[in-house]
Amino acid sequence: MNDTAPRKTAKRRPSAERSRARELALQGLYQWRIGGADAATVESHMPEWAACAEGGKQKNRENEANEPEPAASIAEVADVDGDFYLALVRGVMRDSAALSARLAPALDRPFEALSPVEAVILLLAAFELTHCPETPYRVIINEAIELAKRFGGNEGHRYVNGVLDKAAGFIRGQETVKA
Repeated sequence: MNDTAPRKTAKRRPSAERSRARELALQGLYQWRIGGADAATVESHMPEWAACAEGGKQKNRENEANEPEPAASIAEVADVDGDFYLALVRGVMRDSAALSARLAPALDRPFEALSPVEAVILLLAAFELTHCPETPYRVIINEAIELAKRFGGNEGHRYVNGVLDKAAGFIRGQETVKA
């Protein structure tokens, strides 16, 4: 194949599917934190959120007014690691007290005083730092920073970065030691 030939569009990388799962988990966990939604409600809305987000992209690309049909289940949502999404949502909801306690030494205020978006991002990252050792801690921190830039307050990404940099040291230990 020569360099001038157009490349075929490849299927999204697994890392992109995991990033999308984190984004949708953030949305669902925000609903849980603010409105008290249970896991079943959060999980049932995920296909709708994914379709809405994709519909917005489609409108921007094609200037169309038609909304895509939401998927019937998480398994039908394209470009999302559904199993990872479920692990994040269920794990954060189940372990939120323990996760916020693990983050407490890295915080400058009580966990309850954090903005809801930054709090959920920190819980997601703490869950991954604790339960997903196969994912490098720097990837987890970078993903959290990107979520904070996109959904958080003006300087929320800086706060998330600082907290997670400290928390990774005592959650992941040796992995974070600089060579």
